[in-house]
Amino acid sequence: MIKDTRKYWTKEVAKILEGRTIVKIEYMPEEEVKEWMWYKTPVVIHLDDGGILIPSMDDEGNDGGAILTNYKKLGTIPVI
Repeated sequence: MIKDTRKYWTKEVAKILEGRTIVKIEYMPEEEVKEWMWYKTPVVIHLDDGGILIPSMDDEGNDGGAILTNYKKLGTIPVI
C-alpha cells in the first residue's frame, strides 16, 4: 500500500514540477503570514509557470516550514 502511494504521488508531482524553473525566491510577506495565521515565515519558491511552492510544517498547513538541502553552504533554508 505505501509503495503504491509513493509511486502514485511521485508520478503526480513529477508531471507538474519536472522541468520547471525557479524564477524568484522570497520570504512570505508578513501580511500573508498573518492571513495564514502562521507564526513562522517560510520561503516562497516561484516557478516559471506561475506556480508557487510554500514549505509547511505538515500536510494540514498548520505553520510555515523549513527546507533541508544537500548544499554544504546551505544545509537548511530556515523559517524566520
